[in-house]
Amino acid sequence: MKEKLHEIIFEADSPTGKLFDVILMWAILLSVGVVFLESVPNISAKYGEELRIAEYFFTALFTVEYLLRLYSVKKPLNYAFSFFGLVDLLSVLPTFVEILLPGVASIRVIRILRLLRVFRVLKLVGFIKEASFLRDALWGARKKIMVFMSTVLVLVTILGTLVYIVEDPESGFTSIPRSIYWAIVTVTTVGYGDIAPVTVIGQTIASFIMLIGYAIIAVPTGIVSAEMVKGDKKVDQNTQACRSCNADEHADGAKYCNKCGEAL
Repeated sequence: MKEKLHEIIFEADSPTGKLFDVILMWAILLSVGVVFLESVPNISAKYGEELRIAEYFFTALFTVEYLLRLYSVKKPLNYAFSFFGLVDLLSVLPTFVEILLPGVASIRVIRILRLLRVFRVLKLVGFIKEASFLRDALWGARKKIMVFMSTVLVLVTILGTLVYIVEDPESGFTSIPRSIYWAIVTVTTVGYGDIAPVTVIGQTIASFIMLIGYAIIAVPTGIVSAEMVKGDKKVDQNTQACRSCNADEHADGAKYCNKCGEAL
C-alpha cells in the first residue's frame, strides 16, 4: 500500500499519479483564490461564512495529503524537513495557528509555492531538464554573485556615508542608514524621490551612483549567463521519486536512485 501511495502521490508516470497531481493543482489554485477573496472587505463581509467553510475544507484536504506523504515514504523526517515538506506543512499550519493567533491567515498564500510541482504533474520532461539546468547555473554562480553583492554593499555604504557628510538633515539625510537607503534606491535605478541631494557635491555623487547603477544591473546577468554557456550535459529525466531520500531527478530507465542507491 505504501509503495502504491508513493507512486500516486509523488510520481506522474501512471494515469492515477497524473490525475492525483492535476486534482491537487486545481485544489491549490482554488484555495489560494479563497485566501485572496477573504482579503477583499466587501466580499469577505458578504460571503465570509462560505469562504471560511471552503478554507476549512481545503485545510483538511491538504492535511490528509501531507499525512499520506509522510506515511508513504521510508524516512518521514527527511521529507518533513525537505523544501516541499516544509511548504506542505506551512500551507496548512496557518489555519490551525489562526485559532490562537488571529491575523496570520494571509500566510496561507504560501500554498502557491506548491504549484512548482506542475513540472512533474504534466510530465513535462523538457521543462524538468531546463529547470534543472537553470538551477544548476544559479548554484554554480552563487559565489561570484555573493562577491558581487558584497562589493555593492560596501559601495553603497561608502557613497551613502559621503552624501550624509555633504548634505544637510533638512534634505532628508538625517542619518547614515537613511543615506545608505537612498544610495541603494539610486544605484538600483528605482528612484523613489522621497530623498534627494540639493548641494552640488551631493548631486555629483548622485550622478556617479546613477551611472554605476546601469553597469551593476548587467553584472549578475553576465555571471549567470557565463555559467549557462558551459552547456547542458544532463541526460533526460523522468518523474520517478525515491521513497528513501525523496530525490526525484533520475535518468530515463534508471532502476536505482542516483543519490542513495535505493531501488526505484
